Amino acid sequence: MQRRAQRDQQDQRAKRLHRVLVCAAAVPVMLVAAGCSSDSGSGDSTDKAANAAASASASPSPTVEAAAYGKLPEPCKALSKKTLKDLVPESKSGKEGKSDDISTRGSCSWNSLDNNGVKGSQFRWLNVSMLRFESDASRGSGDKLAQQYYEKQVQDVQAAEGAKGVKSEPVPDTGDQATAVRYDLKKKEGTFKQQTIVARVENVVVTLDYNGAGLAGDKSPSSDDLAKDAKKAAKEAVAAVSEANGAGGGKASGDPSKPASKSPSKEPSKEASKGASKDSSASPSKTPAKKS
Repeated sequence: MQRRAQRDQQDQRAKRLHRVLVCAAAVPVMLVAAGCSSDSGSGDSTDKAANAAASASASPSPTVEAAAYGKLPEPCKALSKKTLKDLVPESKSGKEGKSDDISTRGSCSWNSLDNNGVKGSQFRWLNVSMLRFESDASRGSGDKLAQQYYEKQVQDVQAAEGAKGVKSEPVPDTGDQATAVRYDLKKKEGTFKQQTIVARVENVVVTLDYNGAGLAGDKSPSSDDLAKDAKKAAKEAVAAVSEANGAGGGKASGDPSKPASKSPSKEPSKEASKGASKDSSASPSKTPAKKS
């Protein structure tokens, strides 16, 4: 009886030890399973991030059409000698405006005073300014930037301070688009007849200012005659832009199938743009210097 009791006690202790060992073995199995589950979630998140980065890097970077024209003509040589003789007959030479980059901005002006003694005198002032825009991926193509500047330039001319009887009209066969604005400007020296042609050819904007006045008792010039001369000169200035860039330079060359000029250039700075606007809107009523 005593031996049986001892064996029963030993069997119970063995069973309890077995249960403890079984439970102990089960714990690491659960931990391993939990660890695998956690790793799996982290891996999915990492894969998604990697796929997103790869997709972003595979997206093509934005591109913009190259500008047609890469340079400007010499502004004081943009008009023929005959045209200058007709518009500013008493002018000896043009005065070139200052520019920090002649490939993006240029201007030239001429003064003419025909003194007729006691009969008075005829004054003429002519100015040509050009501004070229380069294509930029963040801002758009050179054509688009020139288009925006062209529209603003026309609006600024139409709103000139002191202008009387403002009239505007399109100018055909002058670049891609052109607008003529005319008005009178009365000053103490006399009434000045102002003519401004704003034209865009590809990525270049040309602004031509021409005005005349009869001084010291001489009669005022005809606005129609001045407008006719201004349009002729503007057409020459626009053609000079195409010629400066070679026969293959842009649509204005007459053959849109030819490649655009690839001449390297810089985007005109904000200061240059402001300066060009100031040149084109210069006061036509500047008192002419009298002949000695």
